[in-house]
Amino acid sequence: MRRKRNRQEEESEVNLTPMLDVVFIMLIFFIVTASFVKEAGIDISRPPAATAERKERGNILVAITENDQIWIDRRQVDPRALRANIERLHAENPQGSVVIQADVSSKNGLLVQVMDAARLAGVTNVALAAEIVGE
Repeated sequence: MRRKRNRQEEESEVNLTPMLDVVFIMLIFFIVTASFVKEAGIDISRPPAATAERKERGNILVAITENDQIWIDRRQVDPRALRANIERLHAENPQGSVVIQADVSSKNGLLVQVMDAARLAGVTNVALAAEIVGE
């Protein structure tokens, strides 16, 4: 009788292995499908625009500071290496677009230089970031 009771106790244990397998598979699924937000790396004072539209997906963010520095992915980039950096990022995501965040006080010539580098890198969708008036 004692032997019978011990077998019942052993058989009544819950096997957690299938549950852990499902949890790990779900974790892997969420990591693979998550979209990570890339930032230019610095805060920019964007100019206001009455016709600005909110764009949810800007995969390559290029920032131009008031001191005419160019930043991509939290690091400063030399203007001569800008095209190569954009080509590398565009190769990672061919459907991505370039969003240029130019400071109000930055030079117009540098903005044109960044736009040309993006177009020469093969990116056809280039946008300028602006503050939406009223927000």
